[in-house]
Amino acid sequence: MMPVLPIQSSATTEECLHLGKLVVLTGPSGVGKGTLMRSLLERHPELYYSVSVTTRSPRPGEIDGKSYYFISGSKFEQLVAEDEFLEWAEFAGNYYGTPRETVLNQINSGKLVVLEIELEGARQIRASFPSALSVFILPPSFDELEKRIRSRAQDSEEAIARRLIRAHEEIQAADEFDIQIVNDDFETALNEIEAVLFK
Repeated sequence: MMPVLPIQSSATTEECLHLGKLVVLTGPSGVGKGTLMRSLLERHPELYYSVSVTTRSPRPGEIDGKSYYFISGSKFEQLVAEDEFLEWAEFAGNYYGTPRETVLNQINSGKLVVLEIELEGARQIRASFPSALSVFILPPSFDELEKRIRSRAQDSEEAIARRLIRAHEEIQAADEFDIQIVNDDFETALNEIEAVLFK
């Protein structure tokens, strides 16, 4: 069950961001942003990672409430109608969203909050929270990205084709974001993210 925590202040959403900090990490499917985020959280347990809500099925090893909150499409649509999401988007036939009140509560308490979300959601955050820091993770090349997506062996050929078309569109949007980091060497990319967060 997705926790919804009350905001402990009458501050507006944008005012909350002056107390804590919101960082958005995005990039195309297969670029390695999830792996980077996991390593970042292991190194820095003081970060608050906002667990997204999704309608897709869990992948092997994923835990409900830790990897994602896995819910039905009808429940997701109900939460959208109730304005429970800070941002939400449809990707590869599934919905993804960020719980609003939980994130604002953490920012209001002074935490550094990190989101790992898709491009459409990241654009929503940039529009409503201009003070949020946005980081776009790029692959070293499109061929390498395709290789990574195929190596996961989790998608049909049709799903892979959809992801690659979407990835090409997303990479074109990299310049919209404050910082671009190429995930060629994993350790280098992780160090660059740390430098951005803790400079």
